Amino acid sequence: MKKIILSVLFVAFQFTSLSAQNTFVANGVVIPRTLEFKGKVMELSGFGVRSKMWVDVYVQALYQSFYSDKPFEVMQSNTEMAIRIQITSAMVSSGKLTRNFNSGFERSAGANLEALRPRIEKFKSYLSDQIVEKDVFNLIYNPADASVYVYKNDELKGTVPGIDFKIALFGIWLSNNPVDEQLKKDLLGIK
Repeated sequence: MKKIILSVLFVAFQFTSLSAQNTFVANGVVIPRTLEFKGKVMELSGFGVRSKMWVDVYVQALYQSFYSDKPFEVMQSNTEMAIRIQITSAMVSSGKLTRNFNSGFERSAGANLEALRPRIEKFKSYLSDQIVEKDVFNLIYNPADASVYVYKNDELKGTVPGIDFKIALFGIWLSNNPVDEQLKKDLLGIK
């Protein structure tokens, strides 16, 4: 009986200390527990590292104003949510990043790709400035105007309208055909 009580107390202490953390660290990147946008607070759902050819290129985090670990539900949701990407490799350039977004949109958008093409090009234009290690991109969906707000290092680069665009964008990492299956699980907090 004493062992059971001690085990329960230990688990309760572990859970309390984990939920009390304000930040997490992955690959040397500090990941905040919350992200605020226009007075709304979004909670960290999960985070992971994106690697290409054995090089860690960025650390990514998913924030939601509600929590779901169901990818389709997250993609379709018309609530505040965000993707945070911090570049961790000097090998990442604007050209490489936009080419990777092209590939991601092709996988995610499917038959809607051509209809989304003008907005995808607009989105990619917001990524055209020089990219250096430690740059942070916040891709925030705002249901009030059904637009994705693109920030680089806390500077608004522009917006892209449409929940259909948001679904395709988040689908790059969360669809049935994500760019990285392990990263998808990490973003959703699935172990």
